[in-house]
Amino acid sequence: MEIKVVLMHSNDIHSRLENAARISTMIAEERRTWGAGRVLAVDCGDHMDRMRQETEGSDGQVNIRLLQEAGYEAITLGNNEGLTYTPETLEQLYAPVSEFSVVCANLLTMETGERPEWLCPSRIIVKNGLRIGLIGATAAFGQFYELLGWKATEPMEAIRAEAERLQGRADVVVVLSHLGIRFDQKLAEEVPGIHLILGGHTHHLLEVPLIVNGVMIAAAGKFGEYVGRIEIGWDEARSEPLLRGQAIPTGAYAERPAAEDIIHEFRESSRVSLGRVAAFLNEPLPSHPGRENPLSNLLAIGIRRWTNAEIGIVNAGQLLGGLAIGEVTAGELHAICPSPINPCLMTIAGSKLRTALEQSLQEEFASKPIKGFGFRGEVLGGLAIDGMTVEFDMRREPMDRIVEARVNGSLLEDGRLYEVGSIDMFSFKVGYESLAEAESYRYYLPEFIRDVLERELSSEPSLRSCKEKRWLRL
Repeated sequence: MEIKVVLMHSNDIHSRLENAARISTMIAEERRTWGAGRVLAVDCGDHMDRMRQETEGSDGQVNIRLLQEAGYEAITLGNNEGLTYTPETLEQLYAPVSEFSVVCANLLTMETGERPEWLCPSRIIVKNGLRIGLIGATAAFGQFYELLGWKATEPMEAIRAEAERLQGRADVVVVLSHLGIRFDQKLAEEVPGIHLILGGHTHHLLEVPLIVNGVMIAAAGKFGEYVGRIEIGWDEARSEPLLRGQAIPTGAYAERPAAEDIIHEFRESSRVSLGRVAAFLNEPLPSHPGRENPLSNLLAIGIRRWTNAEIGIVNAGQLLGGLAIGEVTAGELHAICPSPINPCLMTIAGSKLRTALEQSLQEEFASKPIKGFGFRGEVLGGLAIDGMTVEFDMRREPMDRIVEARVNGSLLEDGRLYEVGSIDMFSFKVGYESLAEAESYRYYLPEFIRDVLERELSSEPSLRSCKEKRWLRL
């Protein structure tokens, strides 16, 4: 096969900036080999992750600069871009950019029903005479996007409409998908006119691409540990593209010096921006995922107050450390609570709460490793509570250790519905799965739980209350 174009693709880098710098080296090498006119670089979303201080401290500017430095020509939005930043911040990030296009076919603004000027559903880029049509789409977390002023439409039909529009206008139709491997397979089976799907969102690695219904599906895993490389040729007899692909490990490549400089620049500037003093403590606030502690209790108090609920519940594993006496900076809060997790208000039966509370008394839950769904900690941790007291006896059998549970002084009733301030992660059936069986949920965006924690650090009543025991061992 005669190679006409080399397409380099990344996904789900999640602000592993050093790997982004290695990918920049790899893209530069391809351009030196083939010439800039025959190399196309694209990203399939979640390049940003606010757990990284350079990203948090710059509101994503470090990621934009790295994409520009590497010479990407098109990207799509992942949920870590679309749901962890306000539309106003995204406008500030992407509107001034001319080096690459932001393509996403299934996001519209609620106010106008249109896309902002910096966002387009698809784009055609010509490389070495081939017209390459790029369609972007992102996972449609509709209820969350609506709270931020976006309308996330059903992606299958949005992609279908763009694929039809590109017929006769593009030689190769490529989908930049932040939708997950199962959706990509369904897309290949059901939507005609697509030649190549570049996937992300579910962090799947395809070292050798899949072929589904004649459509190639490729993906490069997570964290920039791999980058995808697709060779595109042309079958003159059939007037259709020829594709050959692989995923290449990035670890053996050096970080590109210009990208290193960008990372260093934003590391220094983020230290300044995150050096803001958020609170001053007269006493330390320790934290521990496996036992009741003041800082986790303070977070439960804050979530209860933020949502105006009867009860506050959060897993202690959300906090990666405690706070010492003295000044507490925004950077320290970010370091101990990096997860982009939002508060939520659930209406849930007492029996479901009791199940979660019983599970919290089991070591297998407190030490359970958790990955994804916004969680950036290590283990689930026990449950921190507010508005409740629980008497328990560890000599009893698991799931029967609670002797008495009270909600604001009254016995917990299994059949009663309670208003509980908690976190969005639980509604995704993660960790304490009975908390995903609520009657309803109300989510609070764009605030993160570290914003809640910051507010409580300045509340003297909350600081006194967090030291009181909620879990009473018999």
